[in-house]
Amino acid sequence: MTTIAIVYHSGYGHTEVIAKAVARGVESIEGIRLLFLKADEAQKQLDALTGCDAIIFGCPTYMGSAAASMKAFMEASSKVWMNQGWKDKIAAGFTNSGSQSGDKLNTLIQLMIFAMQHGMIWAGLGLMPGNNNSKGSVHDINRIGSFAGAMSQSNVDEGPEKSPIESDQQTAELLGRRVAEITRRWVKNS
Repeated sequence: MTTIAIVYHSGYGHTEVIAKAVARGVESIEGIRLLFLKADEAQKQLDALTGCDAIIFGCPTYMGSAAASMKAFMEASSKVWMNQGWKDKIAAGFTNSGSQSGDKLNTLIQLMIFAMQHGMIWAGLGLMPGNNNSKGSVHDINRIGSFAGAMSQSNVDEGPEKSPIESDQQTAELLGRRVAEITRRWVKNS
């Protein structure tokens, strides 16, 4: 069975909403087993991650880069890196911030470089941008217009029960589905 892990950090619950949407997308593909871990838990389960076929990384963007808890997880993986334990696994990422931009691309690039250092194969979002013409709206899929991974935005004065909005959750779900489809093909042809 193909196994996909989602490793994420969520400071206030907004990024967890997105992580759960990614999980729904992964689980929509038959024959996939999901391992759903918070970053601090994942630090203690690096061997379990080594047994996965893909890992999707996610965290909020704080001060223009990945949250410190995600960075701690990344640094804890150095022994796995030394042994190239995640080499040739599929990787992808997602992030959330309070601002439309919030320098989220920097966080996705940080996650991508981390995956590349591990010898992983990065899967982008694979969606055209939404909300980029006069007929567009915030309700469009990929409304923020990312290609490197799923980006979402949460209003800083609303809790995770209201924000991020449904279109961001749908975008994240499509990322999870894409990674599951790619990974299943990759495992089948390996």
